[in-house]
Amino acid sequence: MKTLYVTDLDGTLLRSDETLSQFSCDAIYSLMQKGMLFSYATARSLSTSGKVTKGLDAQMPLIVHNGAFIVNGATKEKIVKNQFSDSDAKEIYDILKKHDICPIVYSIIDDRERFSYNAQVVGRALGEFIASRKGDGRDNPLTGDDRILIGDVYYFACIDDEDKLHPAYCRLRENYNCIYQKDVYSGEQWLEILPQKATKANAVIQLKELYGCDRVVCFGDGINDMPMFSICDECYAVANAVDELKKMATGTIGSNEEDAVARWLLKNSGF
Repeated sequence: MKTLYVTDLDGTLLRSDETLSQFSCDAIYSLMQKGMLFSYATARSLSTSGKVTKGLDAQMPLIVHNGAFIVNGATKEKIVKNQFSDSDAKEIYDILKKHDICPIVYSIIDDRERFSYNAQVVGRALGEFIASRKGDGRDNPLTGDDRILIGDVYYFACIDDEDKLHPAYCRLRENYNCIYQKDVYSGEQWLEILPQKATKANAVIQLKELYGCDRVVCFGDGINDMPMFSICDECYAVANAVDELKKMATGTIGSNEEDAVARWLLKNSGF
């Protein structure tokens, strides 16, 4: 049977220092050279996911921004785009403002990915995240919010206190794909908002059909991997995964610090 293998990155394939070990890189690259169909599905952008997986040279389509885009790994062309309508983007931003939340707004402006924010009202946690992206060509700080929704908006990222984020999450989750969880590295609370169709699950189904695969095996660690687990034939949670995901999993493997995904593929993929 033709199988597609899909893994999450942060907390799953990557180690806790946001790196891909040389062992995992070499093992997965070798299996791909032998014919294994492998991809990753991540909340990261193509830019940041490419940096942390350098050396893997994934040539298959890649799922980024939690399914907002499926991108050709070789040409970087966006194969699938899931974006907000102008009215939806405005509704989301207005709701966030009512809850005193300053988001980062990701959009396509003049055929370039940019992330915009009102630099005058950035809080501590959001400021630390922005500082970690210093030198990123997508950075688009603004002195107000009159132009923050310019371009084709596809993703909102909010990092703030739970007492501010949770009410907004409850308000938005019925109409949009909302991911409410703590960051695996910083421990900060995040609220991510995407179009309803922008999910890892939908993107995995599209990849499965594109390659004519009979089954899909996936790996993950977080709450945002739950929809993906629900549509896969086999799904494995790493040892450091949240309990909710482990309950859905076919099985639990070693932790992200132990190269568990690569070791499982070497033993079970048949290549």
